[in-house]
This record gives sequence, C-alpha cells and structure tokens, in this order.
Amino acid sequence: MSKRTYLPAAGSDWLLPFYDPFTRLLGVEVVHRQLIEQAGIRPGDRVLEIGCGTGNLSILAKRLQPTAEIIGMDPDPKALIRARRKAECAGAAMHFDQGFSEGLPYPDGSFDKVLSALMFHHLQPDAKKLALLETRRVLRSAGSLHLVDFSAGNGRPHGFLARLVHHRHGSQSDDTVIALMREAGFHEPRELAHQAHILGRITYYGADFIP
Repeated sequence: MSKRTYLPAAGSDWLLPFYDPFTRLLGVEVVHRQLIEQAGIRPGDRVLEIGCGTGNLSILAKRLQPTAEIIGMDPDPKALIRARRKAECAGAAMHFDQGFSEGLPYPDGSFDKVLSALMFHHLQPDAKKLALLETRRVLRSAGSLHLVDFSAGNGRPHGFLARLVHHRHGSQSDDTVIALMREAGFHEPRELAHQAHILGRITYYGADFIP
C-alpha cells in the first residue's frame, strides 16, 4: 500500500516558521472570525476543524466559545506540534489529531459542526468527494458544515499573490463546491457570502445534515 501524501501547512516544511506571521500579515483572522460567526457555535457544541494546520481557526473558536469542545485535525505532524504548543500557551484546553479528511478517525455522528478554512482547494477531485462524505458521516443529525475557500469566480485572480496561490494550488467554481456537497448528501448547500482578498476571491459555504 502506498504512503499517503499531503501538502504541508505552509506548502513546504522549511516555510512553516513563516506561516503564522504571513497569515497574520494577510489578515486571515478576519476570514476565520467570519466563518466562526457563520457557524454559530453554541455552548457545549462538539466542533471539528479539518485541515487545521497550525491551529489558528480552532484556537480562535475555543477562545470565542470556551465551553465548546474543539478538535483540530491535520495530516501534517509538524504543523500539529505548533498547534498544540500555541493552544497550551493560550490556555486553551483542546485536542489536535493527525489524520486525513478523506478518512476521518471519528465515529459516526460525533460532531455538531465541522469547519474548513482555505483547505478544500488542496484536495484532488476524488479526495474532495470522500472528504465531504466523511464530513457528513461524522456529523450529528441537524449538524452543519461551514467551509470557506478560494473560488474561481468569473475570471482570473487579480494581483501577483492571488495568481501565485491559484497557480500552485488551484481553485474551484462555487457551483462545483455546492454540487459536491449536494452529491455527498447535504441538505440545501449554499453560498452564504463572498469577498475579494489579496489572495483572490474567497467564498463562504454552508450545508446541513438532515437524515
């Protein structure tokens, strides 16, 4: 059996020390805050972030809703070391697990919310389908998926950084993401917002799991 591969959080291991300063400079926390607000995390909710990288979104969610149980998951062990260290420094009692979105290491019906931020475009088409099926599997009845990612929009990304990101990692149309969610069995997947960013067009999606 071949070894599973993944794209490191910063694109390359040697860039990892620069990942957090770079994302702060680009204002990614604003994107994270909007996704958390969209998710409407309540006290006692059990929340999973897939593709958590160095843990910024998960730690922010825990800070904003301290009584929720937040779990971050990523295939990159080096990024997870940083995530755990940052959570400890922030006094955030939470877990970070190693795993792949195409095969989530959790039982059926384990979570109220699943979050995904700027990760989905990294996955190959077949992996996207599996990740969404796995997300639906681990959601409880009436649970929901909240996803934000780069989207192709109606034209070529503007600016050097946007073109570089989309050239290296790609993007997908809003219709494609929504269609994949629908095929995975989500109820009324929808685009909730979009915005222009220095890294390109960013779209927020939501979908519910209603058995």
